[in-house]
Amino acid sequence: MNDFTHFNAQGRAKMVDVGEKDPSQRQAVAAAQVLVGRQTFERIRSGGMKKGDVLTVAQVAGIMGAKHTSALIPMCHPVAVNGIDMDLWLDEEQCSVEIRATVSCSGRTGVEMEALTAVSTAALTVYDMCKAIQKDIVISNIRLLRKTGGVHGDFEREEA
Repeated sequence: MNDFTHFNAQGRAKMVDVGEKDPSQRQAVAAAQVLVGRQTFERIRSGGMKKGDVLTVAQVAGIMGAKHTSALIPMCHPVAVNGIDMDLWLDEEQCSVEIRATVSCSGRTGVEMEALTAVSTAALTVYDMCKAIQKDIVISNIRLLRKTGGVHGDFEREEA
């Protein structure tokens, strides 16, 4: 159990103490994809959903998701984020909503979970807003693309 940072001496879950770490600039970028059918795609594009503008509502939901990450993920520290930028766009070829979140902070712990929660929340919001006309929507490919800062160094995913 010594290799796992989130377990105490008795093998029970604990929140890691980051108090001794020096604050540093950190950033994380995550992405997700929501695959929809052609009819749903066209309704999203035209603004024809009864619940409103899908991309705008999902963008705001993603921001809210990032801000509430520590309330949702048990071992996440509350992080004072400096900024959250959501980018949502339609991919005609894949018939999908593409989602990207960039989260930054100046702190003792990273914001990977905030970025991942942002794209997940945005994707779930797209699903919620479209489920009345399509039940088989697929949320896919939630992933960390990049992170900077911290003792573990930088990371960049190689994507095809």
